[in-house]
Amino acid sequence: MRNRGRLIRFVVIVQFILFLAHWLLYKTWTFSVGGGHAYGPIGLKFVLSFLSITFVSASLLAFNFTNVAVRIYYRVAAVWAGLLSFLFAAAVCVWAAFAVASGIGAHLNFHPVVQILFGFALLAGLSGLLNASLTRITRTTVRLANLPAAWRGRRAALISDLHLGHVRNGSFLRRMITTILREKPHAVFIAGDLYDGTAIDAMKAAAPLSKLKAPHGVYFVAGNHEQFRDDSKYLNAVRAAGVRVLHNEKVEVDGLQIAGVPYHLAWQPKVFASVLRALHLDPGRASILLTHAPDHPEIAEAAGLSLQLSGHTHLGQFIPWSWIAKRIYRQFVYGLSRIGKMQVFTSSGAGTWGPPLRLGSNPEIVLLQFE
Repeated sequence: MRNRGRLIRFVVIVQFILFLAHWLLYKTWTFSVGGGHAYGPIGLKFVLSFLSITFVSASLLAFNFTNVAVRIYYRVAAVWAGLLSFLFAAAVCVWAAFAVASGIGAHLNFHPVVQILFGFALLAGLSGLLNASLTRITRTTVRLANLPAAWRGRRAALISDLHLGHVRNGSFLRRMITTILREKPHAVFIAGDLYDGTAIDAMKAAAPLSKLKAPHGVYFVAGNHEQFRDDSKYLNAVRAAGVRVLHNEKVEVDGLQIAGVPYHLAWQPKVFASVLRALHLDPGRASILLTHAPDHPEIAEAAGLSLQLSGHTHLGQFIPWSWIAKRIYRQFVYGLSRIGKMQVFTSSGAGTWGPPLRLGSNPEIVLLQFE
């Protein structure tokens, strides 16, 4: 009941924020053109009122149903939510410019400014839609102390945050697998959020993973979206496809220690530290930790790990959220960084959550070469 109450409060808060954002768009446009414009406040008010409830309602439907109608409705709502972010930012800029102009006694022709900034906002949103569909390969070299001789020169693929659900599905996963196999990595790491957490046939969605093969294994660790509810159906589907699920465990491959801790344990500092101690890692030998988010790298470093592989941040996906992500995760928000003796690589992910847009971040598959 407590979790249900929190969910209801969260939904109410999000919906209230969306109402305010749409109200600002309405006020900005009608102030600029006047009530008698052909787009008329009544028609515009109706359209924006409907759009303001689409994302919350589509999300609630998506968590409970999976059919063509829900998928289409969710995709439309998700795209609009992304465009809204840019339009809201444009509206704020318009009013800021108007306030400055009024303060210094200058005349600002409000309507052209609104048209120009709203036009740029829509163009930015459409560019983000296109960019989100263009997956890149990011190549980087990682030098690890005490790396076993057998691993020198070997390559591993890192992929995270595919978010299979109502926007992306099995065809997207098959494309990612084809791209990975073309690179012939020696190992593959899937750093969580394979699923979006919405209603889905988990077995069918994960089935393409049976084609994903690597000489030294394919490994998966659960992300927060697998753990919105009971994660067993997702983990069982991944296992059924032949992928090794690392759940608070360590495996050794040709002298390299590979460990995995799922999100719901790794984000709790004391629990995370306890789990790592129980793995009995040898700090004198090279090791890799696969965990979804770069929340507490200092704990992994204290446990003697050599390299942490994560995703989760999406690098904020698109502006202005990318700025917020950088404030939260600092140097660990993206790419290769270091804390003490441990290195951290955080991927921006291959898919998207919510709005299928990326601007200021790129969807990627990471190819790591060990030296």
